[in-house]
Amino acid sequence: MPAIPEAWLGALAAMAIGIAVIAGIYGWHILPPWHTGWMLEGTIGPDPVQYWLGWTYFARSPWAWPPGANPDWGLEVGSGIFFSDSIPLLAFAFKALRPLVQVSQYWGLWIFACGALQALLAWRLVGLVTADPLARLAGAALFVLQPILLNRLGGHFALGGQFLLLAALYLCLTSAPASAPAWRRLVAWAGLVLAASLIHAYLLPMVAGLWAADWLGRALPRDRRPKPLAAEALAVPAAGLAGLWAGGFFLLGGGMGGTWGGFGAMQLDLLAPFDPSQWGRFLPQLPRPDHLEARDSYLGLGTILLLLAGAAAFLWRPRPGLPRRWPLLAGLAVMLALAVTHRVSLGGQVVLVLAELPPPVLAAADALRASVRFFWPLAYALILGAIAALAHVLGGRRTGLLLAALLLVQLTDLKPGFDRLDRFFRPAPATAALRLADPFWMAATARYQRIRLAPTGMQARHWEEVAVLAATRGLPTDAVYLARIDPARVQALNAGTLHRLASGQYEPGSLYVLGDDAMLAAARAGMDPARDLLARFDEVWVLAPGWHAPIMASPAGRSRTDRGESPVSAPPGG
Repeated sequence: MPAIPEAWLGALAAMAIGIAVIAGIYGWHILPPWHTGWMLEGTIGPDPVQYWLGWTYFARSPWAWPPGANPDWGLEVGSGIFFSDSIPLLAFAFKALRPLVQVSQYWGLWIFACGALQALLAWRLVGLVTADPLARLAGAALFVLQPILLNRLGGHFALGGQFLLLAALYLCLTSAPASAPAWRRLVAWAGLVLAASLIHAYLLPMVAGLWAADWLGRALPRDRRPKPLAAEALAVPAAGLAGLWAGGFFLLGGGMGGTWGGFGAMQLDLLAPFDPSQWGRFLPQLPRPDHLEARDSYLGLGTILLLLAGAAAFLWRPRPGLPRRWPLLAGLAVMLALAVTHRVSLGGQVVLVLAELPPPVLAAADALRASVRFFWPLAYALILGAIAALAHVLGGRRTGLLLAALLLVQLTDLKPGFDRLDRFFRPAPATAALRLADPFWMAATARYQRIRLAPTGMQARHWEEVAVLAATRGLPTDAVYLARIDPARVQALNAGTLHRLASGQYEPGSLYVLGDDAMLAAARAGMDPARDLLARFDEVWVLAPGWHAPIMASPAGRSRTDRGESPVSAPPGG
């Protein structure tokens, strides 16, 4: 048999390390595409339910324009597959493959792929500064064993695609051979930005920012050819916009700032990278801000020691060529500024407000509400920089031994975080039982064309159990949880629903689930007891218009969604 090239062996070993980390932390049971119980049984919060709902509705509906339109989940307040965080890149691929294979969930595959690709790209990055095999593999493992990655894979699955950042750093730190066609760099960056736009909205500006830094660094020297760079300046942003359009990003009319606080409310605390919080076992706990992502920027003791050793090595013998990287350094500084925001936090207290942003600027920046995430590119760049400084002073072999020792420190320190994540994806049956189990729901979903939640909105009361029931039974619904939602549409829809209930002029074919006293009072006022049913099932108030009337034949074309009669975890279209 022909010998396998050494480079292939190293790449496969790196990917095996990434897969082993994922399997050791999350378990193999998340991998089968027909298993959805681990996502829907409720221990890891509502986000995985959101992803499954977005995909299930999208997979069952016909292709639309733009391709990512997903109107049956949300109806009047619906938008695109982009806003259910269902990874449009994979949603498009698996929807196109539905005639050949149907999957109920692809997030297990994605989580494992993120671990493998993170390790592979890290192995390539470390290979830029040392050829030592141990240094490259131990360094790759350190890039995977980062709380900023592992915490995202424990719930915010799409944000686990941080290998895109490593790929962008690799492009920034390498130059195309003189013999390579001029368009190759353009294609590489356009493809990377397009992929980011079809994976997650936060990864896109990070990748695009690194491209801008790389483009600037190549555009400034006088000997560069202007035409390819000018074409790249148009093609790469166009690729990102095309991906956003395809995913349905521009279907949202308003509400881009979200509902959990605007820009400056979820910033990077200056102590956060050193605060072990729920992750570390050795360093003391530090004061931190009171926001949802305050605990997720810890670097790990092994990484902190690596950065200290790298800083000492750089001071002892600076690695040449750093000034030439000033566009990349400037780009990373801008992202750090976005992470820290204008409200500088130290130990959970805002110690400095640099400037009050004008309302239009603040409204635009609100889309980056969880700005703490913009620390990620700098964190990875610092890890690589520390390895480069050590390799320059110690050489590859000794650097590899040191990285292996620091890897053991990292593994030991992060044990509390691993234990916490181990309880996230508990082994569960392949299918999750419906929470609305009364026989009424099966009868009602066979009779009505859609389910209305009154009132609806972002995570409105009963949204999850109603949406899962509707998706399982193949009915459109306005019970939603989306990354962003248009508040004006929600307000108009709720006002219209309240009027319909109070007047008894119900939308034909709609079953109403009532979530507050105002809607319940309106339903009581407008119903005809001889014809309509107002009752509670599974502790949920329901108005079923015309329930006591003779059952008429179901109208054709009750929805754009296939009618589902199968369990929750059955393949879409089942």
